[in-house]
Amino acid sequence: MAWYDTWFGSEAYELVYQHRDDDEARTAIDLVESCADPEDEARILDVGCGRGRHTLELARRGYNATGIDLSKASIEDARSSARDLDLKVHFDVQDMREPFCDACMDGVVNLFTTFGYFEQDDESERAIRAMTTSLRPGGFLIQDFLNPPYVRETLVEEDRSEQNDVSIRQRRWIEDGRVHKRIDITEGRETRTFRESVRLFTRDDFEAMYNRAGLELQEVYGDYDGSAHTENSPRTILYSVKR
Repeated sequence: MAWYDTWFGSEAYELVYQHRDDDEARTAIDLVESCADPEDEARILDVGCGRGRHTLELARRGYNATGIDLSKASIEDARSSARDLDLKVHFDVQDMREPFCDACMDGVVNLFTTFGYFEQDDESERAIRAMTTSLRPGGFLIQDFLNPPYVRETLVEEDRSEQNDVSIRQRRWIEDGRVHKRIDITEGRETRTFRESVRLFTRDDFEAMYNRAGLELQEVYGDYDGSAHTENSPRTILYSVKR
């Protein structure tokens, strides 16, 4: 079983990444609106939506939002949040490597480095082709990914924290073109170990994959504030359009 099959739907994931909150989601969607300028009630697909923070924010702003994720537990949580907020939004369990539909979406978003998990590069490229298939001609794709030079320069090899009597130890390293992380979650005498591994795709890698998929890269941003992308940027946020 791949690491992402168990990690993203776990309570431990929410504990480690609880700082990624609704404010962060609003900032990300602000950038989506700024660069893509979707029409009112545009159909937008959130690929790798997790528990639906970004999908729900899209729905709050009046877009026809759909979220898909491989984790059944995450999708169930997202549906529950939509009911609690009385938002009209659709969530489905689906692998990002499979097209959601054929040319039914005005836009697709893939946020918070929800990409690069697969062992083989052709599987990642297959995911981009699937996102492109779901887009109508002229529709937009926005991918929010890490910035490899920044990761290499700022990598913290180890840190520890405490959350509600739970100890979290994270160890990181770069090997074979990927950034790896081991997460040890200790509660009482029990320690559970999880892993992450993400391919360090560059801006040029994305542009090459986009060209093969039928996408035209429009702009690359370095952070959610819309700043220009450089080697020192914390993010690589790519805005492209389907030919």
